[in-house]
Formats: sequence, C-alpha cells, structure tokens
Amino acid sequence: MQNTLTKAARMRQLLREARPLVSPGVYDGYSVRLAEAMGFRTAATTGAGLANALLAQPDIGILSLLENAAACRNLARAVSIPLMADADTGYGNAVTVYHAVQYFEESGVVGINLEDQVWPKRCGHMRGKEVIDAREMCRKIEAAAKAKKDPDFIINARTDAIAVEGIDGAIRRLKDYAAAGADMVYPDAVRDEDDVRRVMDALPGIPVNINMGFGIRSRPTTPLIPLKRLGELGVARVSCPRMLTAAAIMGMRKALEQMKQCIESGESADRPDLLASMEDITALAGYDKVDALEEQFALPEDLDRRYGVARGYVVKDGKP
Repeated sequence: MQNTLTKAARMRQLLREARPLVSPGVYDGYSVRLAEAMGFRTAATTGAGLANALLAQPDIGILSLLENAAACRNLARAVSIPLMADADTGYGNAVTVYHAVQYFEESGVVGINLEDQVWPKRCGHMRGKEVIDAREMCRKIEAAAKAKKDPDFIINARTDAIAVEGIDGAIRRLKDYAAAGADMVYPDAVRDEDDVRRVMDALPGIPVNINMGFGIRSRPTTPLIPLKRLGELGVARVSCPRMLTAAAIMGMRKALEQMKQCIESGESADRPDLLASMEDITALAGYDKVDALEEQFALPEDLDRRYGVARGYVVKDGKP
C-alpha cells in the first residue's frame, strides 16, 4: 500500500521509531541528494552552512529569512525524505516568527529550529552568546505554533543558555518552551553526557535533539558521545550540521592541492580517489530523469538529431 503520510507526519513517526534519528546537515543540492542516496531517512539544513556556502559570510545573522526559505524550497523539493530547517531566532520578534513559520512551511520543510539567542545570533559554538528573556521566547513559540497550518509541522525549540545560565537555567527554559507549544527541544552545546541525562530526566515524553560534531576537530564544547549511548539515554534526534560542510572543504582542498602539484610539475595526474565520477555526478543531479522525460515526450526526429542513429531511428525527408 502506498504511503500516504505527509513528510511532516513521516518525520514524527521517525522520531518515535528511531532512537536516535540521525539527521545530517545539508547545504546544497549535492549534499541533500547524497544524504538521501546513502540511505539517511531525514536531513536538516545547516544555517551556518548556508550562510558560509551561499554568502561566504559567518553565521552571525547575515543570511535573511527570505534567502533561507528560498534555499530550503530548492532543497526540500529535491528529495523525498523529510527535511527540517534552521530558522535561527525567527528573524525578529514573535510577529516576525509567525510569518517566518509560514514561509518555511510553504517551502516544503517539515519543521524548524527556533533558538533563544539575542539577534543578531551567533553560531552555537561561538563565544559571546546572549539569550533573550525566556518569557519572550515562549511568546515566539506560541506564535510559531499558531502560525503553522499542518499540525505535524515541528517546532524545535533550541536554547543556547547552557553557556550563559548553566545546565539548570537551560533546563528551566526547555520546560517553559515545551509548555508553550514546542514539539521538540534542543539544548545546544551540551558539555557532557551528564548534561544530556539531566535534560532527558527533566523532560519525560518530549523529543530531545542533541547536536554532535562527528569528525570536527578542535570542537570547543560538546564531546562526541556514541550514538548507541545517546539512544540508551532516550535522545530522539541527533543533528550533525557541520559534518558535510567540513568534509566538502577537506575534499576540495585535497583536489586543489593536487592541481597545484600538477601546475608546478607540468605533468597531469589521474586521481580518481579524490573525485567522484561523471556518472556519479550526473546520477546525483538527476540527469537520468531528464533522459526519461525526453524519451517520453520529445519528437523521434529530434531525438535522432541529438543522439544519432544509435537510437534506431532513420530520418528521411525530415520524417522518422
């Protein structure tokens, strides 16, 4: 029987069934398509990745609401798996959040992260973070819950208060945010397993998102905790926002280093270990779908003109 669940309903189902549900951070068409092709059941946009890759700017609030929503629209329509989005602080006050939720929901994502930092925000592991009054954040969450049209659309309330108010202050906020209507909570920059355990104990029945920086060197805050252990603690979702951007930078750097060596030596080098094949690239970008559509809808003589007699057509007097 065909699955008739919406993407948002599927996301909620996954959050119940997979503990934890691993959600790689994506930032462009290649990364989101690759996450799906590799079997990941969900993904999430990385706000920092979008700001860095699209604007060549740090994650300090320069990426606008409409730029973010437009990028999410392109990514969400490119895959069949549920995609969540990073909506930063909602780009203003509760009224702005109301509109932001509608823009993101219309883009096709299944939910958003909404954080309690002072605007302009900072990347979660930067120094100097500030948080707004918890009462104001609760109003933002109430506005977000009011704005969404699909009841399954997920409001993931993130707090950056651990760095400012400690774990006790962060837990108080998360409890308030859940009471205000958040569907999932997200204590960013947890310091150790004990922080995770305390959050889980304090919020029974509420899905908890934990951020992990798999493979990121010199990470200043959250240590790596095994996925199995996070599952044992009851964590619903593990987000990995920086893994793919870091991997892409490293891969591009290695390829450019090889190119520089070729320039200096005057010799060419074949390094398939550093590069995806053209077949991999075209498959990921969906060229096969274009070929199928051409076969279905193009005139036979046009196909023959483009691709030659190998297609089996013989053109005579302009007709196949």
